[in-house]
Amino acid sequence: MITNDRLELAHWVVKSAKAEGASDIAVNISNSRSVEMEYRDGQLDVVKESTENSLNISLYVEGKYSGHSTNDLRQDSVGKFVRDAVAMTKYLSVDKFRKLPDPKYYRGMVETELDLIDDRYDSIRSEERVAMVKELQELTSGQSDKIISSTAGYYDNISESIKVHSNGFEGVSEGTSFSYGVEVTLDDGKGGRPSDWNYATTRHLSDMEAPANMSKKVVESALAKLGQEKIESGVYEMVIHNRAATQPIYALYSPLTGRSIQQKRSFLDGKLGEKLFSEKLTVIDDPFIKRGLGSRHYDGEGMATRKRTIIEKGVVKEFLIDNYYGNKLGVEPTGGSVSNVSFEYGDKSLDELIKQVTKGILVTNFIGGNSNGTTGDYSWGLVGMYIENGKIVKPVYEMNISGNLIDLWANLVECGNDPYKYSSFRRPSLYFKDVQFSGL
Repeated sequence: MITNDRLELAHWVVKSAKAEGASDIAVNISNSRSVEMEYRDGQLDVVKESTENSLNISLYVEGKYSGHSTNDLRQDSVGKFVRDAVAMTKYLSVDKFRKLPDPKYYRGMVETELDLIDDRYDSIRSEERVAMVKELQELTSGQSDKIISSTAGYYDNISESIKVHSNGFEGVSEGTSFSYGVEVTLDDGKGGRPSDWNYATTRHLSDMEAPANMSKKVVESALAKLGQEKIESGVYEMVIHNRAATQPIYALYSPLTGRSIQQKRSFLDGKLGEKLFSEKLTVIDDPFIKRGLGSRHYDGEGMATRKRTIIEKGVVKEFLIDNYYGNKLGVEPTGGSVSNVSFEYGDKSLDELIKQVTKGILVTNFIGGNSNGTTGDYSWGLVGMYIENGKIVKPVYEMNISGNLIDLWANLVECGNDPYKYSSFRRPSLYFKDVQFSGL
């Protein structure tokens, strides 16, 4: 089924739902193809290929709402699917806040070229995919006699989504993505099995990191964990590697959403416009980054996206309010999700941040833990490196940090100049002071 056929089907579904009694409907038809491979310890271990088609509808019937999906896109089957869905929706309770966005939010879409499709995708052969993971695994396993296992992985995907709303929205989005990386496990000679990984995701295969660099980094980071030990509990400076920085950043996401604000489950409720965090923290949602993994012209509700500042120099400037919770809160929707999260970056590299530390810990990975979006309290396990007078001294593990997110982000000293480009969360390395660590 080609794009025009899917558009025609989507409009036919809208017409059919209206005929059955729906006041409004949102239709999303998507199709995707993906390939996955793993090469483990000298052998091709996993080969998967899948193709998926789906049709999702959001129905608004007599003030009631429901969502339904099917993978059968034959028109006669879809017709029965729509009839049954409308009939079932009529039995639900009225929710006066459920409605499609006002069409004014569809307008003003920025039509900049995002370059999300790698035109070479269809020409990539299975032999090339196998050769890539084989090369990466072999490069990795040959770097140290302490390596007891290594696994290289590869995944690619091409997808298209067609969205049609009964109140005037129509959009088509498409994209490719490639994920590639390796995991390694060592024998430390004392019964321990330190491990590490290095994976990257891009829109275009040509933007992927070279396998030699990728394998070198993962082996170096794994070897650096040999001899890990706990150190004494106390208040330390903390530098977080950009790869690991998702944990404290993502902890702010849920408390910023309209759902959490409306349900009084956010420690940020009532704090809009207040300076809560360090002036070094500026968080930007930028949907227009070329080849960005989160780039888009419209969001999941069809509302036109815009570049916006969520937190500016420590001040909460905007919540993430979708249409439904905007209606419940009686405020204008701002968009309930983010695209590419970027920051106001500093001018120092990770190494330069480390050199500033008198006594602290470089966090290379967070392991488990949780954060409470209602109170802002957090507790996370971690592994990393002990730093003294600007130099890495030894690896540490089974450490824990705990506290409150407001205090943590108020103690942000500096953001690095090294945004992690293989994610839609383009986080830099982060340098904090006065963080409570638990160890011995």
